[in-house]
Amino acid sequence: MNLLTTLSNSLMEGFFPKGWDLAKIDGLAEVSGVELHAKKGWWNPNFNPVSCQNLADFDVFMGHEIALEISNARKNGRDLAMILPVGPMGMYRWAVYFLSQWNVDCSHVHGFNMDEWSDAEGNTLPSDNSGAFQFAMEKAFYGPLGQLTVPKNQRNFALKNNLPSYGEKIKALKTKGAKLVTVFGIGRVCHIAFWEPHFASEFDSVEQWKLQTHRLGAKLHPLTIEQNALTSFKSRTTLVPAFANTIGPGLFLQSDSIIGGCDGTFGRGMQWQGLSLRMSLLHEPTPWIPSSFMPTLPGKLFYLSELAEPLIADCN
Repeated sequence: MNLLTTLSNSLMEGFFPKGWDLAKIDGLAEVSGVELHAKKGWWNPNFNPVSCQNLADFDVFMGHEIALEISNARKNGRDLAMILPVGPMGMYRWAVYFLSQWNVDCSHVHGFNMDEWSDAEGNTLPSDNSGAFQFAMEKAFYGPLGQLTVPKNQRNFALKNNLPSYGEKIKALKTKGAKLVTVFGIGRVCHIAFWEPHFASEFDSVEQWKLQTHRLGAKLHPLTIEQNALTSFKSRTTLVPAFANTIGPGLFLQSDSIIGGCDGTFGRGMQWQGLSLRMSLLHEPTPWIPSSFMPTLPGKLFYLSELAEPLIADCN
């Protein structure tokens, strides 16, 4: 017996996104190793998954990719709009290292944090709160860049009074020739930023879903809350906000290039991101699996090789 045979339909529909075909998803879980790299018909010709042997490599590779985009834009005399996550985070240390070594002035960069914790009305934590994504970005990226850093008026955070302006700001930058790069992680239920799969039920078509640029006070899926309890709140579920401000597909699907990362392992053979990785790479694009659209864009998805190992039961 397994989840497919023991849970009633009503329970599955009340917990998992109703657009998920669990039998199909379970079939995707059977794929492992290099088979994950087999290109699908909907993949962009310039999209590639990149396996990383360990977390140290993962952080360096992603940091180098971010720094390279910033450096190339500088060399080409172009502004660069970057949608940036808080998670993964280790790559920012290396992005700072490479940019500092290359002496790249980042005054041409416009940063757009993709999300922020909020209440149901979109009100966020103060910027000096250690749990705020703005605090994390200043500490991990903007601050350590020192004199080379992104100007303060070009750092955008997903606040109630600023997130709604992202679309117009990015549009204006792209009109002037700027490139848009989205850096992202993939959630347990395959969200991008905090754009959750259950939002799909609100739209009559994929086209309508694709137009959504943002949401204030987005209601998070229970598995998203538990994922963050484990990865960011030392298991203290009661501290995790149930809402967040987030960008939507109307922004991240405009990307000229993407830099993705999956590093969801816990050691001792435990992980949380192996199935999410497979759903993102192997499932046809659907609003019920937001991350399934990312392979349709040019760029790279870095992942820990452990996540590609067979997904079989292993009591720890």
